[in-house]
Amino acid sequence: VKHYNYSIIFSAGKEFDSRLTKTGRRSLSHSISHSSTDSNSSGGSDAENPEDEVSPRDMQQINSKGNMDFCIKNIKLADFGRREIELAEDEMTALMALRKAAQGEKPLAAAKIVGCTHVTAQTAVLFETLKVLGAQCRWAACNIYSTQDEVAAALAEQDFPVFAWKGESEDDFWWCIDRCVNVEGWEPNMILDDGGDMTHWIYKKYPHLFKKVKGIVEESITGIHRLHQLSKAGKLCVPAINVNDSVTKQKFDNLYCCRESILDSLKKTTDIMFGGKQVAICGYGEVGKGCSAALKAMGSVVYVTEIDPICALQACMDGFRLAKLGDVVRHVDMVITCTGNKNVVVREHMDLMKNGCVVCNMGRSNTEIDVNSLQTPELVWQHVRAQVDHIIWPDGKRIVLLAEGRVLNLSSSTVPIYVLSITATTQALALIELFNAPEGRYKQDVYLLPKKLDEYVASLHLQTFDAHLTELTDEQAKYMGLSKYGPFKPSYYR
Repeated sequence: VKHYNYSIIFSAGKEFDSRLTKTGRRSLSHSISHSSTDSNSSGGSDAENPEDEVSPRDMQQINSKGNMDFCIKNIKLADFGRREIELAEDEMTALMALRKAAQGEKPLAAAKIVGCTHVTAQTAVLFETLKVLGAQCRWAACNIYSTQDEVAAALAEQDFPVFAWKGESEDDFWWCIDRCVNVEGWEPNMILDDGGDMTHWIYKKYPHLFKKVKGIVEESITGIHRLHQLSKAGKLCVPAINVNDSVTKQKFDNLYCCRESILDSLKKTTDIMFGGKQVAICGYGEVGKGCSAALKAMGSVVYVTEIDPICALQACMDGFRLAKLGDVVRHVDMVITCTGNKNVVVREHMDLMKNGCVVCNMGRSNTEIDVNSLQTPELVWQHVRAQVDHIIWPDGKRIVLLAEGRVLNLSSSTVPIYVLSITATTQALALIELFNAPEGRYKQDVYLLPKKLDEYVASLHLQTFDAHLTELTDEQAKYMGLSKYGPFKPSYYR
């Protein structure tokens, strides 16, 4: 395969200036394989209509073109979903500029991409961009609550093979993934994953498919952890690009996105007032930094827990109180996990919490809060509203568990479309890079996105603000040992 000429893509910046941005909205949630289980509560999703009791797997649907290669909630929602996608396109100007600049050369021609990400208006813009760039795609959702059913319908109406609906069961979740992979006469040669579930399923059920797979693009910290485990065990048989640790993803999707969405998420689920509230935030990475800053600005007293002395020192220098969770859990009003780890908040912590304490997760998976430990006979689960459950102790004390421990902002609120544009553009470029890389450039290992592409994603979005970069002179570039056009940071910079 010839190496793709990125000059075509870089010209997208010229088209970018002419596009105007508008506001939009998005609602989705994250999951990994062991977080896709059925709800323990009586509700857990907004879909409580009697019609929702009929599984899409038991319905035969057909789009206006006579195509049946999809499984969604309701194909009749397609027009509504198309309007949602068009709204997202207006805000995702960089991805649209990339689509326009590269569509003539079709850098993904002959690519067969199988994906497991969220199925929302914003990710739909990515899916359709990949199709415009020449790829064939099949898609499933990476979480049982993340899908916007109207968007799935809009995709299906355009003959996009999508298998996803909001409120899937555990069995549905894996069935949808299998429908993407187990197709007669069609085998994927690229994987786009968010959480590692698609990669895991192929390794488990169809390992022979990796003979044709050219690479994996993974978005989440959980999926990256899985890939590194495979690599260390010598079982990673294709190259992978880690877009989660690209600078643009870390800084914007994690820091700035969570700084805005945490407040909206808490308001929508609890109607809580933040001023004067005591909050324990577990983890001071990019997500923890964003959440801490937002709550501090609203007048909350914020405690931070950390294992990393560098992040801990940053928290202290930013004016937060560093503590152990066990030392403050008795008197805080909220506990928010932001670590990506497991069992950060366990039953012993929750037994000590005061009445009305809000417990939620902003990290990658639902493993941070030990929700399984709350599924015992002496505790009563009271479903209050979508994504809100009261867990009641025998003495009458109750804690407020949000989104059943899944990612709060992605389950219960909105995430700025602009932020998602950054991540989606990064994913698209990573797929182009892996698919067109000459043989031998990437070995069977996990790589970061090339810094040149990382900077290019930022430059496309920078133009939204009518911002103008300063250009190095030849003398300055020589003095710094840099190209005038980048990359400006070493490959290890994060």
